[in-house]
Amino acid sequence: MPRRRPKRARARRPARAAASATPKPSEAETLLLALARELAALPAEAEPGAALRALAAAHAPEAALPRAVARAWIRGREDKTAALALAWAREQVRLALEEILARVPPRGALGGAVATRAWVVLAAAESIAHEPPAAAADRLRTLFELLEG
Repeated sequence: MPRRRPKRARARRPARAAASATPKPSEAETLLLALARELAALPAEAEPGAALRALAAAHAPEAALPRAVARAWIRGREDKTAALALAWAREQVRLALEEILARVPPRGALGGAVATRAWVVLAAAESIAHEPPAAAADRLRTLFELLEG
């Protein structure tokens, strides 16, 4: 009768961690980060109006950014990583705007903390995308009045 070999416990291989591939940034992230860089590159002596014009141009009804953000937001409903990446990119824009607004004292009707003013101005600029193209210039003028008086 053949001899049986004693059963040895096989050494288990450590489970390999799933390769975490860095997802490619969405078009919205790319555009938002480019806008944040544009705002951050404004000279220190630049008035908030320069930032406001850049925000308004980026969020104009015919601009690429509003559509890209809308698509990324819809995608983010199913993908937490995408939603966080979009929120982080938008926050970079808000922080760049906050730095600009911090350089000058509040002058217009929009008072409060600089972080609050940056958030309100960014939200107002984003809303320009939802206006008819003919109304965009009027909305921008209103933002200038709120911000600079």
